Amino acid sequence: MILRAASLFGLGALLFGSVSASAEGAKTAAVLPAEMNDPGLAYGRKPVPADQKRLILITDQLRQSLAEKAHIESVDLGPQTGEITKQAPFYKCSDCAAPIAKALGADLAVTTTVEKGAGQIFNLTVTIVEADGGKLVRNGLVVIRANTDDDWTHAMRWVVKNRLLAEPLPGRS
Repeated sequence: MILRAASLFGLGALLFGSVSASAEGAKTAAVLPAEMNDPGLAYGRKPVPADQKRLILITDQLRQSLAEKAHIESVDLGPQTGEITKQAPFYKCSDCAAPIAKALGADLAVTTTVEKGAGQIFNLTVTIVEADGGKLVRNGLVVIRANTDDDWTHAMRWVVKNRLLAEPLPGRS
């Protein structure tokens, strides 16, 4: 498997590299279900069952990694299920994840998009915004040239570790 990555560090005062449970308490996030952006899925077709399973796997991996590495707890999305269904897909809407997160009482909104390319090439993008106002906190991308459950979960762990929770690069905010 070959990994190529691009970092799109967002603006924001939150530094995930040093997030911990503080006097004000741990941060919370509405980690929305990962979505597939595949041009081959026209007219409302759903991803193949293997990809649907992988979308669930990477969403679970993201929640777990944020909790373990950054002490960011995921909130229950249940109360906003109808609104989530209405607004999805989140990669097509502009700033619609933040109001959902805010309604759930979360500090952050987290969205994930998998863009399928030819065969075994895909991009995995995770975006974190503040629930109050939608200001971009972090955005991370990894390009994967493989297509198994392990490859997808590895990609998620990698983007969390090396993009979302990494210290800012020198000369960058």
